[in-house]
Amino acid sequence: MKYFNFWNEVPTPSYVVHKEELEKNLEILAKLQDETGAKVLLAQKCFSMYYYYPLIAKYLTGTASSGLYEARLSKEYFKKENHTYSPAFKEEDFDEVLKYSDHIVFNSFNQLKKFGEKAKTYGKSVGLRLNPEKSTQNNPLYDPASPNSRLGVPIGEFVSEETDILDGFHFHTLCEQDADDLEITVNAVEKNFGVYLKGKKWLNLGGGHHITREGYNIELLKRIIKNLQDKYNLEIYLEPGEAIALNAGFLVTEVLEAKEKRQVAIVDTSAACHMPDVLEMPYRPFIINSYPAKEKPYNYKIGGPTCLAGDVIGEYSFDAPLKEGDRLVFTDMAIYSMVKNNTFNGMPLPSIIAFDGKNWKIVKKFSYEDFKMRL
Repeated sequence: MKYFNFWNEVPTPSYVVHKEELEKNLEILAKLQDETGAKVLLAQKCFSMYYYYPLIAKYLTGTASSGLYEARLSKEYFKKENHTYSPAFKEEDFDEVLKYSDHIVFNSFNQLKKFGEKAKTYGKSVGLRLNPEKSTQNNPLYDPASPNSRLGVPIGEFVSEETDILDGFHFHTLCEQDADDLEITVNAVEKNFGVYLKGKKWLNLGGGHHITREGYNIELLKRIIKNLQDKYNLEIYLEPGEAIALNAGFLVTEVLEAKEKRQVAIVDTSAACHMPDVLEMPYRPFIINSYPAKEKPYNYKIGGPTCLAGDVIGEYSFDAPLKEGDRLVFTDMAIYSMVKNNTFNGMPLPSIIAFDGKNWKIVKKFSYEDFKMRL
């Protein structure tokens, strides 16, 4: 990958999303659609930079929304097929949800009974989320198939007599995983619910598919899709989020103070505020031109300027000492960053910048008013 030389020009902190890297991912996903007939949706919960929606819409079928606001954003800026799922819809919001959505996916038979007929009356395709109760990961925070999960209907609660209204089913259990885990999940879905798939129009395989990651087993994914199509005559949907913007985003920050003796550096970005997955997952994001801790002569624990003692991004080493004013560039910061950031401690939100390979421009710059309006 080519890195560019404008890090010292952009304001800090700022998210920079690289159009060329985004298109590399979209080309892979568009090819998957062409070769399998499956339809790929952008999961907006991961990446909602609507500046790029017209570009993404050239490649993908539509979007997946998690509720009213995402559904509206899709309708206004993506303007293609939109699938909306929520663990529970609010009655006062539902008419507006119908206005913006093409597919409505319910989380329970109770929600289906409450809203399903109305959705049908409005000409919407109606689905139900299934819980295959088959975990393929070890982090309960990101495991919708964990015991007593609130997400989806397990086989023990399935009411076959109430499925005539359904056009399709949805399941989602993966997080940054490969096709072998999808195969395990699909086998569990078929074992528990296979008989109910027959005669339906579509099956949505959810998100968490790391399709654009180097080494992902895309041939196995194609076989899984084809098998489902052949066996059940279903239209297959996938709704990845990370795969769309993987490695396409950067977070540029400036060193405010570096304490070489204590091996600490404070920057003007915050793990807690601007990259919360660093603490939630947790994980250590990569910094361009950095090395693992203690590998090089100059070692720093890098953290933000908030009062949270644990607002630490990670420990890194460098060839040269850090100094005030230095720029650090974190990679893979388009996904689950802008959509999850916050203004704890009155932290300013990073600017959002689009880069086309030659030129950059500020898409959105935030101010004190953006902090105040939330309070």
